[in-house]
Amino acid sequence: MTVAWEPLSYWMPAVAILLVLIFGAAFRLAKGPTPADRAVAVDTVNTLVIASMVILAVVYRQVIFVDIAIVYAVLSYVSTLYIAKYLGGEM
Repeated sequence: MTVAWEPLSYWMPAVAILLVLIFGAAFRLAKGPTPADRAVAVDTVNTLVIASMVILAVVYRQVIFVDIAIVYAVLSYVSTLYIAKYLGGEM
């Protein structure tokens, strides 16, 4: 399967913005003063990765990317719940 570069060029600004946001969240993950800040940064990175997968699904016209993004979102949600319970001291 080949992808025309013209439609891909329309998505490049969105990809560039997502990359900048991912690096910003990764910086917060590394520098975050509290564990709660780090947990929010991990959740933010996961959300941005899901958005990237959806953009890939549109560009490559493959539904499998959306399926993978849905599974990744569910796993991300569950892991965020466990991290929040751990930080809240309920475990």
